[in-house]
Amino acid sequence: MAVSVEESKDGAVIEVTASGKLSREDYGTFVPLLEDRMRQGKVKILFSMQDFTGWDAGALWEDIKFDVRHFGDIERLAMVGDKKWEEGMAWFCKPFTSAKVAYFDQGQIDTARSWLRGE
Repeated sequence: MAVSVEESKDGAVIEVTASGKLSREDYGTFVPLLEDRMRQGKVKILFSMQDFTGWDAGALWEDIKFDVRHFGDIERLAMVGDKKWEEGMAWFCKPFTSAKVAYFDQGQIDTARSWLRGE
């Protein structure tokens, strides 16, 4: 699994790119940055899935705990992928967050960035 985290130059958007299968350890890569930004206010997240195969059991548990702790801390969540089941994940996430959630295909990543900024 590979996870990378980048902030936009203005700090308005945090982009998390995931490939392969997420593990519990992967959450240690990006959750501290997200939680640090959440202390400053609501965040906007772009979650890009490239050759993504899902979560292992430990990662799924970390994801559930994160969602419960931060139900109201995410303003917008753009999920970007290339598989039908990834689009379904955007709908699956909605009950676990007060954020506006939308799915975009990989070719629409710039549109996702604009949507996150409310453009």
